[in-house]
Amino acid sequence: MSHLKGQARARYVRAMFARIAGRYDLLNGLMTLGQDTNWRRQAVRRLAPAPGARVLDLGTGTGDLAFEVRRQAPGARVVAADFTPEMMALGRERPAGDQVDWLVADALNLPFARDTFGGVISGFLMRNVIDVDRALAEQWRTLRPGGTLVCLDTTPPRPGPLRPLLTFHLHRVVPLLGRLVAGDAEAYNYLPDSTEGFLAAEALADRMAHAGFEAVGFVRRMLGTVAIHWARKGMERGEGVRN
Repeated sequence: MSHLKGQARARYVRAMFARIAGRYDLLNGLMTLGQDTNWRRQAVRRLAPAPGARVLDLGTGTGDLAFEVRRQAPGARVVAADFTPEMMALGRERPAGDQVDWLVADALNLPFARDTFGGVISGFLMRNVIDVDRALAEQWRTLRPGGTLVCLDTTPPRPGPLRPLLTFHLHRVVPLLGRLVAGDAEAYNYLPDSTEGFLAAEALADRMAHAGFEAVGFVRRMLGTVAIHWARKGMERGEGVRN
């Protein structure tokens, strides 16, 4: 997987998530000892959506964040977008699945007009996109001035005494769970590779600022291997910084 680039990597990731869709949520809970639910709650609290807000859950998967937005902000109008229809098909069948608008969409080419959403949130999306700067530019474009961006994702373990334990968990425990529960060790070898190959939390914050976002901040969770980032689109109606 690590040798794949560009569209070849995007096709691999899409096929992989389609393959593991039915076991994805169960494995997330097992791998994080159930903490992923709490992280999503924290992420939505950072988003702080108003009851009638229009919110985009980008890379929604089976809709966990979309449903959490609805729980915290009843009446919020939530669009759940993902490039894997198989994941969203499961989300549609969940309780309240008909209270969310589901859309197949590419994070690098969002089919929305400028200034559409009051909030954009994503969970475990950014490490999977093939162009982080383009994805951030699209999120900036579709946010309204004053709107909030929140990103929940893995981040590489930092050096320190716990690094060997975290590396063991990523490279031994996670693939083992993938093989036993999902019957797909290859997909769960992708997780440690994509985590260790992704931007450090500080570097992602810098990319967000470069994209034009203001008031960028983040907190780490899960012994520093998960981060919740947040930022705001300024009130000025100019184009964000793009590469």
